[in-house]
Amino acid sequence: MKNKAKKLLFPLLALAVFAFSVCVQAAGAYNWYCKRAKDHARPAAESSLSFIFENGGAYIGKDPEEKVIYLTFDAGYENGNIAKILDVLKAHNAHGAFFVLENIITRNTDLVKRMAAEGHLVCNHTARHKDMTKMNDADFRAELTRLEDILRERAGVECAKFYRPPEGRFSEANLKTACDMGYKTVFWSLAYADWDNDKQPDPEKAKQLLLANTHNGAVILLHPTSKTNADILDALLTEWESQGYRFGTLDELF
Repeated sequence: MKNKAKKLLFPLLALAVFAFSVCVQAAGAYNWYCKRAKDHARPAAESSLSFIFENGGAYIGKDPEEKVIYLTFDAGYENGNIAKILDVLKAHNAHGAFFVLENIITRNTDLVKRMAAEGHLVCNHTARHKDMTKMNDADFRAELTRLEDILRERAGVECAKFYRPPEGRFSEANLKTACDMGYKTVFWSLAYADWDNDKQPDPEKAKQLLLANTHNGAVILLHPTSKTNADILDALLTEWESQGYRFGTLDELF
């Protein structure tokens, strides 16, 4: 009898897991992931994500023949490395886009002011880095608006109308709402594991990984809190420049 019960239980469990998977998919939550291509080829997005482009989203430059790189930084807090990153960008006259959170605006206001003063875009990474796919439309709007207000009130800076979902997690509804608010959603075509300050990658290996995967129109995601990034950025920019790349601005993506 027990064996018979087990035989019935396993199919039921499998069915439950399948049903759960369908529910998750039906909820429309996605995690952005861009698989690296070989030989400096431009990575392609999954065909199932075509709605991204229909709702004001982009992850790579338009022209596959143009040697251009878009430098983007997700900045939630300062730990001694962001200023170094800004110093390197200034030395190369390279402008990037910083997707900021409420925390860095309130705790390091002067640093955020410096980003804007030196020609970088200060963009919306939401106020508190929550899972935006779990928010209704009103709460989603409030989260982006809260970041705008804090940036304006504390730093005197108007938020550039570019949005990056926390952890790259999004839904089609999110993108539509962001678009309705005048935002373009910016994903990325090249990133690496640089965010854990307790497990920083080896600088030389990190540099070689990024250089080996650079491609035309690359939207590169870096975390400026990373010590490794602060250590290798000057060498990276120097090498990219020697290869004929220029550093573009996000408005070129759309």
